[in-house]
Amino acid sequence: MSNRTRINQEIRAQELRVIGAEGENLGVLSFAQALAAAEEAGLDLIEVSPNAVPPVAKIMDFGKYQYVENKKASQTKSNAHRTETKNIQIKIGTGEHDLELKAKKVSEFLTEGHRVKVDLFLPGRAKYLNPDFLKGRVERILQLLTVEYKIADEPKKSPKGMSLIIERK
Repeated sequence: MSNRTRINQEIRAQELRVIGAEGENLGVLSFAQALAAAEEAGLDLIEVSPNAVPPVAKIMDFGKYQYVENKKASQTKSNAHRTETKNIQIKIGTGEHDLELKAKKVSEFLTEGHRVKVDLFLPGRAKYLNPDFLKGRVERILQLLTVEYKIADEPKKSPKGMSLIIERK
């Protein structure tokens, strides 16, 4: 919620559509009547929908209202999917079986909706090898992938060697 929820004396509207403590509709009441009904029940008058005409207010405990709203917000937040960039590192001499295992892991990451950065690690003088040869090594793992993918960032030199980023189509 971007703006603060108004309760009791903070409510500015003269008429309110009031919902009772048990969820029953009490109808459109004046502010004074609504506040009196809330005090009679020993609860707070909370403006739940300030933009409605007339605004909607609910008679309930403010602490409980905040708890329910926070719970809704955290539930919404946990349902949101976060995309991460996962890293996988290969070397020039990585064997076929190891490449198959790494390709399987990359396919899992892509299926989950993550981006994957494939790093070809080049130790020492290997950094100065022919770029076409190095691209061929990176493409070896891409050929083993079982999921449709697109290249988000073309293969390019990096401090560790060569890297590219792929994501799901």
